Amino acid sequence: MRVDFGGGWTDVDIFAHGAGGVVLNATIDKYVTGRIEVMEAGEGAQAREGLAVNYGFDLPSGSGLGTSSALNVVWLSLIKSQITASDEDRKHIAELAYQLEAMLGILGGKQDQYAAALGGFNLMRFGAEGVEVERLSVPPETVRELETRTVLCYTGKPRLSGSIHENVWGAFRQGNPATLSALYALRDIAERMKTVLLEGDIDAFAGLLSENWRNQKALDPSVTNQQIDDLFTAASQAGALGGKACGAGGGGCLLFVTRAGAREAVGKALAAGGARVIPFAFEFDGLTVSAQK
Repeated sequence: MRVDFGGGWTDVDIFAHGAGGVVLNATIDKYVTGRIEVMEAGEGAQAREGLAVNYGFDLPSGSGLGTSSALNVVWLSLIKSQITASDEDRKHIAELAYQLEAMLGILGGKQDQYAAALGGFNLMRFGAEGVEVERLSVPPETVRELETRTVLCYTGKPRLSGSIHENVWGAFRQGNPATLSALYALRDIAERMKTVLLEGDIDAFAGLLSENWRNQKALDPSVTNQQIDDLFTAASQAGALGGKACGAGGGGCLLFVTRAGAREAVGKALAAGGARVIPFAFEFDGLTVSAQK
């Protein structure tokens, strides 16, 4: 699964094909797993023949961490029986997963599929010509500092991204100035985030998270609610420098970057506000497929 730092929404074709979208995200050690097993006919009342497919989720669907798209990446990998040998293999699976969702009428972007397939820190650019992924070599000391200053929490309520998407893209098609301004700002924030992240400036990174959140909220009122606002207030008072809702918002997970040494205090404040803090580390392997006998 992934956390999206900046630029979310701009990966949706409605915007990206004309203006070009940019997203900065990273994968974490929370997974969707799948297993396909060939069952051969045997003896006895319990004998079964055919295929058995099982899935596991570390976090619920609706968390805002790309769970549904990660599931589609897993499912396609299983039915294709494709061992992922390269980034090109992973990108192919990611694109197929997006096309599957589009065929099902799901209005969304491409960052989740590509993040699940590739893993690590990535700056993704989306346009009419396809997806360009810039793999970011974030210094190990920066990754460690970010992990010690980041708090991820689940609000306890899944976000309903479908209705939010309909509202936002309806406003976009109508040329709503506030919506247009927010989308262009989100795209530019992702580019600026890349710079400060590679420079190791975590304080500046936290500030850009908050700037991203202000523009997220400008897209549609349903991106936030009283519970989310209260959690942001509690986190800020406990030492959070910046934060945002993951994914479309409206529920799911929230991500905060704290002052040095304030991570525990922020986590306690969020837990006291009714949220579930989710410990995590960043992950760099992406989709892994293996065959077992």
